[in-house]
Order: sequence, then C-alpha cells, then structure tokens
Amino acid sequence: MNILALDTSSKHFSLAVAKDGKTLCYRSILLKKVLSDSIMPAIQGILKKSGLTLAKLDGFAVGLGPGSFTSLRVGLSTVKGLAFALKKPVVGVSSLDVLALNVKEDGQVCVVCDAKRNMAYACLYQKKGGALKRKSKYLLTDIENVLKQIKGEATFVGDGVPLFREAIEKATGIKAHFAGEKQMYPQAKHLVALAMKRFEAKEYDKAESLVPLYLYPKDCQVRNK
Repeated sequence: MNILALDTSSKHFSLAVAKDGKTLCYRSILLKKVLSDSIMPAIQGILKKSGLTLAKLDGFAVGLGPGSFTSLRVGLSTVKGLAFALKKPVVGVSSLDVLALNVKEDGQVCVVCDAKRNMAYACLYQKKGGALKRKSKYLLTDIENVLKQIKGEATFVGDGVPLFREAIEKATGIKAHFAGEKQMYPQAKHLVALAMKRFEAKEYDKAESLVPLYLYPKDCQVRNK
C-alpha cells in the first residue's frame, strides 16, 4: 500500500511517502505559511524521489492540527481534492498525536504547542513501544492547567516547550524531560505509522466531512506570527 502523508499544522511543512508502512522518502520544509502554490510542487517532488506517481498512491494521511488555521486549511483541501480526484481513501490524525511519537522513550508524554495569547495546545499520553494511549482531551488552556494533570516523570515535546520551559521546570511533583530541538514539530513519517493502523482496518474518514481540529471557538480568530 502506497501512502502519501502530510502535516501542515506548523511552520515545518512535513511530507512522507510510505510503502506498506515503511517510509520511502521524508522531507520537512520550513515555511511561514503553507500556501497552495507551494504544496503541490513539494508533493510532486517527493513522489518523484520515491519513484511513485499520484496514480500509484493507494491513500492519503493528513495531520488535522491544531495549528496554523491557514496552513491547515490548505493542506486538508489539497488532500481532499486529490482523494476525490483519484477516488482514494483518506485518514485524518491529530497533529498532537503525531508529535507524541517524536518521543522514542516509553512513559508519559506531554505535547505542548504554542497557541498564541500565552495559551497552549496540549495533550497527555502514555507511550509504550509504538503504541500511544491518550490520557487527556485535546486541550487549549494555560500551561498551569496542563501541568496540574501530570504527576511523576514526563517528556515534553512541541514548539510550546521553549516558551513554557521555565514553568515546566518549576512545577512541583513533575520530573520533566525534554525532547530534542529537532523533535519539536510533527513529522509525517510518524503520521504514516498512526494512519497505517486505520488503513489496515479500513477505518477511513469521509473526505467531504473531514475538517481541521480547531480548539479555538469558531468566532475567535488567532493570527500566527
């Protein structure tokens, strides 16, 4: 099964092409915003490098955010358009789940992403091997409320970590570890790993109803700077 996976939730636009769950090509591109005129050339480039064409793909995986509103919409619209045109299935996965797999070690994982306004997108997981178990809802809250939900050792990952590191280190009852700088953004190769389980079980999403994971109220617009 040939899968194209992409995540546009952060300033690191991430793409991967995989065959039967094994990543053939992976790329991360630093962009302020993912726009329609930049996404298709990147897709065509990684497909060419992997020796595949759009017609040879069996499905698509896409990161749903939360993250940059504009970039998420562009990424999801592109995937939905390709899925409709090629009549291939699509699977959407929270980008917070994708980020959690950046942590290799077993144990508690706390994903913390910058949501602007001194707020964080966050989620707490228990990781064992390649399996993730979500221990909290997807959160939009202040870092203090995130930390209240954690006890013991935990590894923190996400672009919100540098912003909130001081508060994390001072939190009582938490022994904090931090993922490396290169692990702070979602990686499409991990999106493949999460999506493949759904593809194998034929648990596809309906492309027409698939939407980004917005945690801010619909009437609240947040500009990513």
